[in-house]
Amino acid sequence: MFNILILIHIFKPEKLKLYIIMNQENDYRISFFKPTTARAKVNRNIVLWLISIWALAVFGFHFLLRAIEKPTPEPELVEFREVWGAIETGDASIDELKKFVLSTLHVAGKVFIAPNHRAALDDGITWALWQIATSPQQTALSEALYEFKEAEKNAKLVTDEGYVQAKRKLQSLVVSILEINPDLAVAQILPLELTLDGMDSFNEKNKEIIEEAMPLYTIHNRSVLTDTIFLGFPFHYFYTAVLLLIIFIGICWIYCYKIDKYNKRIELSE
Repeated sequence: MFNILILIHIFKPEKLKLYIIMNQENDYRISFFKPTTARAKVNRNIVLWLISIWALAVFGFHFLLRAIEKPTPEPELVEFREVWGAIETGDASIDELKKFVLSTLHVAGKVFIAPNHRAALDDGITWALWQIATSPQQTALSEALYEFKEAEKNAKLVTDEGYVQAKRKLQSLVVSILEINPDLAVAQILPLELTLDGMDSFNEKNKEIIEEAMPLYTIHNRSVLTDTIFLGFPFHYFYTAVLLLIIFIGICWIYCYKIDKYNKRIELSE
């Protein structure tokens, strides 16, 4: 072996250096989980301690949130359930039909809703509005809705004059039928939810879909942590968006303070 090293040294000295480097025992290996010095152990313990605090602040809060939250229906779902039996049997009064339209509009106006749920809701809303309207109103509604659909089909932008006028005409008509404030959000979206083929009937399949869809969009898990308002925000939002960031900065400051204090104690200076 020694002779081989001599030959390597004579003919290829760079390989000898590489061999020596590869076979030297490295006394400066660093392992966070298996520290070899007292300072490294202190550093590890401080880091693990602070990580535990951070994990408790993040995951502990969410576990607490899940533990105390309860499914809570929105008021619109409560109103929907009050009138749904009469809607299903076709015995609903005018007031019950209006409640049905307004409660289902609350869901139909949501951004994220399954296409089949929206189609069923639109069918039910159109049918109910048709039942509420008087005979002259039905004639006017049919004409205004047809004009709006044609304008919607031909419009390139929602700001096109023909589209805007047709929507306003239809909106003023449905507002008068429902007897609601035209400034309400539901009054703004109602023309968009009406269909030309849902006036005369409300099929059983769509009834089943609506009954299934309404709770999906109107029941939310709530608790004192979500209902409490703190500095203008729901507490759970403020905690995750702001307070956790403050806690993280505080943890970083504590680490720097602790490690600097230890360095001074062992008289270690940079």
